[in-house]
Amino acid sequence: MKPANALLAQTGTTIFTVMSALAVQHGAINLGQGFPDTEGPADVVRAAADALLDGRNQYPPLTGTPELREAVAAANKRFYGLDIDAATGVCVTSGATEAITASLMALLNPGDEVVLIEPLYDTYLPVVKLLGATARLVRLEPPRWELPRAELAAAFGPKTKLLLLNSPMNPTGKVFTPEELAFIAGLLREHNAYAVCDEVYEHLVFSGARHIPLMTLPGMAERCVRIGSAGKTFSLTGWKVGYVSGPAALISLVAKAHQNLTFTTAPNLQRAVAYGLGKPDEYFSSLAGELQTKRDLLEAGLRRLGFATLPAQGSYFITADFSALGFTGDDEAFCRALTEQAGVTAIPVSAFYVDNPPRHYARFAFCKQNAVLEAALQRLERWMSSRPLTALA
Repeated sequence: MKPANALLAQTGTTIFTVMSALAVQHGAINLGQGFPDTEGPADVVRAAADALLDGRNQYPPLTGTPELREAVAAANKRFYGLDIDAATGVCVTSGATEAITASLMALLNPGDEVVLIEPLYDTYLPVVKLLGATARLVRLEPPRWELPRAELAAAFGPKTKLLLLNSPMNPTGKVFTPEELAFIAGLLREHNAYAVCDEVYEHLVFSGARHIPLMTLPGMAERCVRIGSAGKTFSLTGWKVGYVSGPAALISLVAKAHQNLTFTTAPNLQRAVAYGLGKPDEYFSSLAGELQTKRDLLEAGLRRLGFATLPAQGSYFITADFSALGFTGDDEAFCRALTEQAGVTAIPVSAFYVDNPPRHYARFAFCKQNAVLEAALQRLERWMSSRPLTALA
């Protein structure tokens, strides 16, 4: 038989799948994969159920139902002052992962270069490679995750087509500062490059940080597409409803890519998300407040147990340094031991790097019920107190 796609054949099972399966096998509390363990808002779920029975279950428009496109445009204006044309500046996708893929397809040609920032979400690099483009990696270093400006500038060149920016950032919880965003915008203008902005955690920001879409900066509106996620905004990750906003010239290409991927998305879910995006400000502010309480609970417990935690200003995740615990293995071995012996699952941060990653950090998801987080901390405490720290490996 002739060989199939070489890149996909060489791509292994993701660490998320591996660790989640291990969690099930050992009955562990899964703080690895980033999904809430409660249902989303009851009124949004009810809106989806009602919409399923309203007799509109055939193909919706390629770019999304009018209701949702209008709601996305209105949300851009409401939260960020962005003027997005609902008819030509929005494309609804089957999840943010498809939105990322469609956006990259819309902008990249073989031989183009893409600037990616590590640690990075696991979808980015494979899609860039499948499209025949070359990744230029720039690394954020723990514990502060500051943008290395000289290294970022050096990654740009004549072939640079775009930067893929994730803020608030998975896995670090970093929210890029106004000064960092201004520096990035300057590079994009200088090199006449685009930006694909993965902003799925846009409403999950705390600790005094503020999410600022790169698109709002001078000269950026015509060269950016920004991606949102109903799954993250409404704690309904299984719905897989994403949306891309931007200038008509770029969104028309995103829509063509979307046409050749999933073509459309369940119309009842779209109408429910449109309803949800119109919820009052209190809903969106409460999202961040509740999540910060969960982060603080987990962070305090991890620190009490001897972990050093890194700043987490947004997203679902906090990174913990376990180097002071006496464990002699790397982060993958630590997360396996945690799952198998303590009954708590985390993700090794090395999974978010390409080469020579740091090896003493684990990512914990705190988007769980408080009782679940407390139970996980109790399991960790029992495990750590049951043996000498130097023998944990």
